[in-house]
Amino acid sequence: MSVLRPRAWLAGVSILFPATLRAQTVASSAAVPLPAVVTTATRTAADPRTLGTFVALITAEELARRQTTSLAAALGAVAAQPTATSGATGMTTSLFLRGANSNQTLFLVDGLRINEPNTDYAVFLGGACVGACDSLEISHGPQSTLYGGEAIGGVVALRARRGVGAPSGRIAVEAGSFGTRQAALAAQGESGADAWSLSLQGGATDNERPNNRFESVNAVARVDRRLNPRVVVGATARWFHGAYGSPGDRFVNDPDNTEREDNLLATAFADLTFSREWNARALVGAQERRFVAESPRTGRPTAFTVVKNRRAVADVQTTWSGWERHRVTAGATGEGNRTINTGFGAIDRRQRLFALFAQDEFSPRDDVFLTAGLRNDDFDSFGRATTGRATAAWLMSGGRLKLRASHGTAFRSPSFLDLYGRSAFYTGNPALRPERAAGWDAGFDLLADRGGRVSVTWHETRLRDLIAATPDFRSVQNIQRARTRGLEFSGVVPVATAEVRWSYGYLEAENLTTNRRLLRRPRHRGGLDVWRAWTGGFGLGAGWAVTAAREDVDARTFRTIDGEDFGVLRVYGEYRLNPRLLLKGRVENLLGESYEEVNGYPAPGQTVFGALEWRF
Repeated sequence: MSVLRPRAWLAGVSILFPATLRAQTVASSAAVPLPAVVTTATRTAADPRTLGTFVALITAEELARRQTTSLAAALGAVAAQPTATSGATGMTTSLFLRGANSNQTLFLVDGLRINEPNTDYAVFLGGACVGACDSLEISHGPQSTLYGGEAIGGVVALRARRGVGAPSGRIAVEAGSFGTRQAALAAQGESGADAWSLSLQGGATDNERPNNRFESVNAVARVDRRLNPRVVVGATARWFHGAYGSPGDRFVNDPDNTEREDNLLATAFADLTFSREWNARALVGAQERRFVAESPRTGRPTAFTVVKNRRAVADVQTTWSGWERHRVTAGATGEGNRTINTGFGAIDRRQRLFALFAQDEFSPRDDVFLTAGLRNDDFDSFGRATTGRATAAWLMSGGRLKLRASHGTAFRSPSFLDLYGRSAFYTGNPALRPERAAGWDAGFDLLADRGGRVSVTWHETRLRDLIAATPDFRSVQNIQRARTRGLEFSGVVPVATAEVRWSYGYLEAENLTTNRRLLRRPRHRGGLDVWRAWTGGFGLGAGWAVTAAREDVDARTFRTIDGEDFGVLRVYGEYRLNPRLLLKGRVENLLGESYEEVNGYPAPGQTVFGALEWRF
């Protein structure tokens, strides 16, 4: 069997992408431009070309151009990762990163994890916006070695960016279908030793169904100050407020259920430079979350479920690069949290954990990059979990082709409900072990001019000790196994004043204990987005997303069913009236596709929005 050499293989691909994969001989250290650095994959500032992990980066500028403000919509468009929204804007949303369960993906917000088994991200994901000062990174595959529990599918990192350059800002207002109205204010800049960024967004929509109104406020702020050439300090604050009229599925159509959430996160950090080879970072943070579900009942008192989560975190790490061709990072994390849940299980529990981690980034030659790491997490509730990870990347053909691979282990902690929950029909199991996973991937990236890229990745993850109900449903045990595997394609092709972005994911996700396909993981999911700018300040874009071959649960009978296939088309455009004033418009679900991401919860039909933005 013949094997194509890299240059011959690239020549073949260049026939498909002639505008972006032009022949050019460059040194590996001066390869095709990519985003300057990403930090999620290694906890250090790293050139994306050196990573053995697939990391997707979404900038606020890209989201603004595509008129995507919601966090859920931004994630749903990345590398064909499946999301499931229970209905309209503001409803709970889950992310199945690489087929992992919705509680097996870790969300980091400004360096602070906001979810673990007792603290849900679903309401935040369903209603939060991505601000004008935010950046979004998605690091794929098991990441517990750097971040601890829940990082089986990967890590989603949302960060408030440091202000740069001369002070600037924008004000935007939007209105559209179903009484939607939204306003946003953003400002950022730096002056001398100080930098700041601020984003404030708020609005409301009635959505399409009765009792489905959603109101939200999102606020993000960051300040930085350079005390001297060796010390930079700063702080972030983020607040999400959402109030949602929750009518349930279309068979219930409850007229007066409501859900409210407030999620406040704050951090303070210090970046220390001891020498050219030695630096450190320290972060302390806190989270306060309150979720209330209210359900009026005829002839009986209103039912309330209140969930309160509090978390305090201290995280330190130090990096040493004085050892030739090595960069070693080590650190520790301490966390204390408390959860009160007045619903099923009647939870009022505290938990503490302490973790140590170490990682070595080693480059034996200028075009080869290796990483290896270990971590141990010690919980006072159930014990220890030790994880490890290794990655490799090899730049070839003058830095235009990168081969990469990774292998890692990860875990998910049992929740307080799993361990200690108690009711008339249920008793928790204090002997539970954490859910565990081991996963690997391999792939390549073609890197082209002006940020052009084509990426292909095969991935597989095996999970064991999954927590599930006992046969009598009166408790839980570590009794299930699962496997997810698939192929991911994604690409960016910039051509003159146009850009094409595409992604496709093929996924097999199976429960190996029951021999059933995992729910709401589509076998096929893909997307295409095309943008073109013309002279005179006019730009137009279109996006198409397709989901096919998945299983769901019938909302009325609770039987497993084949979920419907669907494709959704959106168009968007802008016109620059003058250098400061921008007119925008978009149509979501242009063809009026009738579909349900979760059975029984209809997605909105065709919606039209218009916005005016003033920059200063």
